[in-house]
Amino acid sequence: MILYRWKKFHQKADSDFHLSIDEKDCKLECILIGTGGMMPMPYRMLSSMAIRLNGKLYLFDAGEGTQINWKKARLGVRGLNLIAVTHLHADHCLGIPGMMMLKAQMEDPAPLVILGPPGTREFVTRSQKMLDFRLNFAVNVIEWSPESGGSAFRDEQAEILWQPVKHTRLCLGYRFEELDRPGKFSPERAQALGVPRGPLWGRLQKGEIVKTPSNRTVEPCEVLGPARKGRHIAFVVDTRPDPGVYALCKKADLAFLEGMFLSEHAEHADQKGHMTAVEAAVVARQSGVARAVLIHISPRYENNELKELESEARKEFQHVKIGRDLDTFTVNFPEKIGDR
Repeated sequence: MILYRWKKFHQKADSDFHLSIDEKDCKLECILIGTGGMMPMPYRMLSSMAIRLNGKLYLFDAGEGTQINWKKARLGVRGLNLIAVTHLHADHCLGIPGMMMLKAQMEDPAPLVILGPPGTREFVTRSQKMLDFRLNFAVNVIEWSPESGGSAFRDEQAEILWQPVKHTRLCLGYRFEELDRPGKFSPERAQALGVPRGPLWGRLQKGEIVKTPSNRTVEPCEVLGPARKGRHIAFVVDTRPDPGVYALCKKADLAFLEGMFLSEHAEHADQKGHMTAVEAAVVARQSGVARAVLIHISPRYENNELKELESEARKEFQHVKIGRDLDTFTVNFPEKIGDR
């Protein structure tokens, strides 16, 4: 049985944690499951990207055959807790039943949240019913509506924002925002204030006021530096340049944008509701992103032609590249709020 409901997931913090979080243990990786558009090709699967953070996996789009490269990337499915669907064209959603069946092979899997436009619930329900596959986990479908607001989902480590973009049918762009982190903890200041090493350090890092053994009150601001900004990732495909695209990409640390065509095919891009590589690069530059990766490449271009797409894009924005299947991008922490 599929249950459609909103559910928040929280992890209990370790009350005995007392050391500063080592940033190497908070690695954020973006894995390109596929980079193509329209149809899967022998050398390029359909556009799909997974974010991996602290053991959790957030998947953006799942076209036909997504589970093939998912397995090649050896991501596993235990950490898969969310699929965000941009729109209900086949090359962006036909892989959802396969990913659900893959997850159902586990014992005691966690619930799955699916975000998407109106019609996503019906697509998931009918697929499961017609294909008659067994589910042993709850599925929580959340559909966009004009009253939805900008926030689609939030858990203990990130918030996912959504916004319509300009395509031939309702299409959503997404922005993954890691929650801001407390400032760096100063052991020297804590010890000077009489806070002994141990659980009290962990409580201060979580924003709690503590009392020392000598009954002195110590506030987090006395031992923590300035708050540090989380990492922001944009995923925007199947759209013309549009105010919504710029808003989703604004000062992102990494933006995955469709760059489907060369400039010589700009008229075709406009008619079909897509961007050229040059248009995507302009969006990236004007949005102030740190890095951009172009995906959703037309099947008319073979892999040996991708350098031409990349060369055109780099004339507009230097920090852009063409994504290739199974590329992995690590996103580092900004130093503090306001760095980006």
